[in-house]
Amino acid sequence: MTEPIRLAKRVAELRACSRREAELYIAGGFVRVDGAVIEEPQFRVQDQKIEVSPDASLLGVEPVTLVLHKPSGAEAGLGALQGAGRAADLLTPARLWEGDRSALVPLKKHFADQTLVTPLAPRASGLVVFTQDWRIARKLGEDASIMEHEVLVEVSGDIKPGGLERLNRADHGYSYNGLLLGPAKVSWQSEKRLRFALKGERPGQIAYLCESVGLQVQAMKRIRIGRVAMSSLPVGQWRYLLPQEKF
Repeated sequence: MTEPIRLAKRVAELRACSRREAELYIAGGFVRVDGAVIEEPQFRVQDQKIEVSPDASLLGVEPVTLVLHKPSGAEAGLGALQGAGRAADLLTPARLWEGDRSALVPLKKHFADQTLVTPLAPRASGLVVFTQDWRIARKLGEDASIMEHEVLVEVSGDIKPGGLERLNRADHGYSYNGLLLGPAKVSWQSEKRLRFALKGERPGQIAYLCESVGLQVQAMKRIRIGRVAMSSLPVGQWRYLLPQEKF
C-alpha cells in the first residue's frame, strides 16, 4: 500500500506534465479513477487505476447549452434564482435524458453559471433553455421579438363565433401590457387543444388571447423555440444542445 497522494500529482507523473496542466486535465473531465470521472485535483488516490483520456486537452471546458422539459409548477422566470421549486434545480447528472446524443459526460462545470434565456410561466410546461454560451444568450435575447414559439394549449369553454379567424388576422388589434401584439398562427389540434405559433411570446399572452375569444386555458406546453424542438424529451429531464442545432 502506498500513502494517499493528490490526484493532480499522480496525473502529472503519468503525463510527465506540470501540476497545473494535470489540474486542467482533471477539471476538464479527462481523468478516470477506477473507471469513474473525477473532477477534483485534490482527490486522494492510492493504488487505484488512473486513466487519462487520449483526447485530453488543456483548452478548458467548452460552454454548453442545456435544453430542459420543464414540468408544470417549476419556476422558470428570469428572477427565479433562489428558492424551492426552480426549474434550474432539475439540471443534475441524474436527470440527463438517456436519449441524449451529444456523447458528453456531465461535468460540474457544465452546471455552473448557467443562464436561463427562455423564461416560461410556472403553470406552463415544456421547453426552456439554459446556456453558458454568450453567443446563444445574445441570439435569444436580441431575437426575442422575432423568435417563433410553438405552444400546445388545452382549453375549456366555447370559442366565440369568428374567434379563431380573428386570432389569425394580422390586424387583430390585440394589445397586452400596453404592447400591440403581432399576428399568431392558431389552429385546432383536437376538440380541446389549440396550437399557437407566435413570435415574441410573453408570459400570460396566450391566456389573454384565449380569454378574448371565450376560452379558458387549462394547460400549456411549449414544444419549440425557433428551429429547436423538444421532441421526445421526457418531463423533468434535460439534454445537451447539439452543435448542429441552431435557434
